[in-house]
Amino acid sequence: ACARVVGPQGEVTVRIVDLCPECPRGHIDLSPEAFAKIAPVERGRVAISWQYVPCDVDGPVVYHFKDGSNQWWTAVQMRNLRNAISMLEYERDGEFVAVERLDYNYFVEDSGMGPGPLTFRITDVHGSKLIDADIEPGDDTDRRGAAQFPACE
Repeated sequence: ACARVVGPQGEVTVRIVDLCPECPRGHIDLSPEAFAKIAPVERGRVAISWQYVPCDVDGPVVYHFKDGSNQWWTAVQMRNLRNAISMLEYERDGEFVAVERLDYNYFVEDSGMGPGPLTFRITDVHGSKLIDADIEPGDDTDRRGAAQFPACE
């Protein structure tokens, strides 16, 4: 997901890539470069307001298969997304199976998704769905999907 963050001395749009388990709910842990756009870095913490916004992306979604992925253990991260993802499913025996997202932002199927090619169905936080077929899994590799989510705010 992307968020527009407004601080005491400016604003910045950032891409949220993982959870900050030690952060209080509703807080955002910014990189030093992003923080410098809203306040002096030496302040460490400042009051902000923020809201989700569509990410400024070109091209289709990208499926990144984590290193070590294979037909018996598969971890996938979606990249180049306009909107945050609420669900990833893959097709197995003619039905879609939901995959659990772990806190490091990979969807992991501990028993694997099979040898491929794979069909994925992803749902964004606005309820839009994309289906991508013929995705070849791999070890530490990217595969382009066919489409992108519409911009919703």
